[in-house]
Amino acid sequence: MAEGTKTIVSNRKARYEYHIDERVEAGLMLTGTEVKSLRTGKANLQEAFCAAVGGEIFLQQCHIAPYTHGNRMNHEPLRPRKLLLHRKEIEKLAKATQQKGYTLIPLRLYFKNGRAKLEIGLGKGKKLHDKRADIAERDSKRRLDRIRKGGGDD
Repeated sequence: MAEGTKTIVSNRKARYEYHIDERVEAGLMLTGTEVKSLRTGKANLQEAFCAAVGGEIFLQQCHIAPYTHGNRMNHEPLRPRKLLLHRKEIEKLAKATQQKGYTLIPLRLYFKNGRAKLEIGLGKGKKLHDKRADIAERDSKRRLDRIRKGGGDD
């Protein structure tokens, strides 16, 4: 994690469900109450995804809870939020999502130097056997670490 970053929420399930090929950092276009709500850590990326619409990329289905001290001008929790990327990055990601099986997955929402950023990954969905292999690999690694830590006695 880089200097000056504070993670708000991460999408742990994304690494289990997808093979992440590439990662990109994007800014978010937010309202004032959304930023205040994010500072209190009230966000959820579990059902979120990114979609290219009309030459722009939007974060869809990301739930940012309404700010508790907000008035009638409070934001809508599930509204689409525009991602701030360079034109070439948008074109590259949009072209990649046109390929079969690739999608844009939000991985992590964080503050960097006071600005809200979203780490998005270009990923391909895993098959069931891939997920099983990941679980088996993780279990064997955990077992080896336990043996090393315990000094080898079983």
